[in-house]
Amino acid sequence: MTAPKHRPFVPEHAKLKEFSMGALLLGLVMCVILGAANAYLGLRAGMTIAATYPAAVISMAVVRMWKGSVLEENIARTAGSIGESVAAGAVFTLPAFLIAGSWTSFDPAHAYWKSTALMTVGSVLGVLFVSLVRRVLVEDPTLPFPESVAASEIHKAGQQGSQSARYLFWNIGLGALVQLLGEMQLYAVDKRFFVRIGEMGKSFIRLGPLGSANRIATGAITAVDAPTISPAYMGVGYVIGPSLAALNFSGGLLAWGVLVPLFMFLLGPQLQQYIPAGAAEGGWADQADAVWRYIVRPIAVGGMLVGSVYTLVRMGKNLTSSLGRALSEVRHGAPPMEKLARTERYMGSKTVFSLILLVFLLMNALYVYISGRVLAGVVAAVVMLLVGFFFATVSGNLVGMIGSSNNPISGLTLSTLIIAALLMVAMGVSGMGGVAVVLGVAAVVCVSSAVAGELLQDFKAGYILGGTPRTIQIVELIAVVVASLVMYYPLYVLQVANIRSGGIGFGDKELSAPQAGLMAALAQGIVGGEMAWPLVFAGGLFGVAMILLKVRSPMLVAVGMYLPLPTSFAIFLGGSLRGVQDWLSKRAGNNEAQTARVENNGILIASGLIAGEALAGLVIGTFKYYDKPIHHFFPEPSYTVGFLVLAALGAMLVKLPLAKAGRPEDPAPPAAMM
Repeated sequence: MTAPKHRPFVPEHAKLKEFSMGALLLGLVMCVILGAANAYLGLRAGMTIAATYPAAVISMAVVRMWKGSVLEENIARTAGSIGESVAAGAVFTLPAFLIAGSWTSFDPAHAYWKSTALMTVGSVLGVLFVSLVRRVLVEDPTLPFPESVAASEIHKAGQQGSQSARYLFWNIGLGALVQLLGEMQLYAVDKRFFVRIGEMGKSFIRLGPLGSANRIATGAITAVDAPTISPAYMGVGYVIGPSLAALNFSGGLLAWGVLVPLFMFLLGPQLQQYIPAGAAEGGWADQADAVWRYIVRPIAVGGMLVGSVYTLVRMGKNLTSSLGRALSEVRHGAPPMEKLARTERYMGSKTVFSLILLVFLLMNALYVYISGRVLAGVVAAVVMLLVGFFFATVSGNLVGMIGSSNNPISGLTLSTLIIAALLMVAMGVSGMGGVAVVLGVAAVVCVSSAVAGELLQDFKAGYILGGTPRTIQIVELIAVVVASLVMYYPLYVLQVANIRSGGIGFGDKELSAPQAGLMAALAQGIVGGEMAWPLVFAGGLFGVAMILLKVRSPMLVAVGMYLPLPTSFAIFLGGSLRGVQDWLSKRAGNNEAQTARVENNGILIASGLIAGEALAGLVIGTFKYYDKPIHHFFPEPSYTVGFLVLAALGAMLVKLPLAKAGRPEDPAPPAAMM
């Protein structure tokens, strides 16, 4: 029995306006803003949130103001959502050059053109690579494309979409307001836990020959930060749900509740011998932070590495299937464009291959410049081309199964980095030049894979709505180039603002950039010989143990060890609130349609809080960058008020979606935005 022919929302013979300058400009504005917001979130929390839903809601609301078509909405959303992928590639890799010491400065004169070149090459290749496998993946009935279906339903849901847009905008404003008022010290946003308990326990830890070590170990616990009042982190936890949020927080508990006190107990007064000079000259808080940064984090690196390899092994069947489909599409080609319906027209293979060849030549020049060696640069370019195409296809397949929000881009990038690093070592390339070229390959593959997955998601949404693939491809090429030209600046502003606030820039607890730190550590370890291999090996065995224990996501636990505890705890809080809401919804007897409405509205609230704090963070960073003072309400803000704000945000995340459940007899809403 043959499957029924696909019928798009807009029939292929319909003549609706699709490409317009208004839709393109709206999409480019969203591309830059949502991309910059995700750059902020990625640097602080080590993760990004797919921009598909905010871009869909905003484009639907704005395009309707000039009575544009649903296909114009789709074009605006397509351009608007891709900035998040470029931002993810940027924050996961570009800070690694500075952390590893390959770049001595992140100032525009030194880093802008190199950053832009890497992002442009990677993003353009991502569009071209996925164009070769678009049809075979988009039309695969076994791939559900959950986020593409949800985004297309937003565009179809006329009046409901307009209400959703207002809902989203209100929460963007709320998230920004909470962040700004905290920065202006209307209330305190974090606090040390257990300080008074630690002071009260001093009399007990003086007993015995290990009194000094006991005192230091207890000091590690008193140094733990409280959760930051962060709408964005709470929103992230809400989106990923209680299970994944708990896994992430378990890593934080393991790091700060077990490993940091244990190492401080064992090292005791000899602590200074195992950390860089001057890293722990302060009190207990500084000592605990140094142990976490220089001893526990390398263990987390080992766990993350094993977790990423395990992720790739689990998707081996899909990985092989994706490659076979891609080769089949390239081998057999496609019929002439003029014989195809509008919804079947896409960029010709000759054009795609010509552009790939052009970008490949540019890559050769870029890598030769970075490495200082012709052969090493050419080999790096070839590795990037082959591995990049492979992982771009895999990324598209994964997005089809689980959506772009859950796409393990960091795992794909780590595998690329290891391959490139081992090749550089085999060729005798060492030192900072070798580290730089390895990071350069990883950066291009990371951006390419992220863009490829997001574009395939856009292709599927266009397939459902009846968009023209070739128009989507052209718009995406324009959008990724624009995003690549501007995405350096949010990173630069945030880095400078952090330094001027007394931080160290990338790698600081406020800009932890965990993926970039991992990339830098691996590149230095394999090429530069600076890796703390015993600690990494121990972390790797810990990752193996988690696999044997059938932990759902060893990678997520290791990331929790790598992130600052206030971050993972705030994410856990958001996930816990989602769990409470799910329990209350089930207890209320909500049917499937009501549950879907609760989930949809909750995701919109969380998305608004995330975007609001991120945009406010960029505003605050800009003020600090230009040395403009920010008004402070109180010199010593109240933690009590801060706790009340935290409680109010939590109550809103739980109660408002439940209030929007509707009646049991109401029709089911569009697919839940998961």
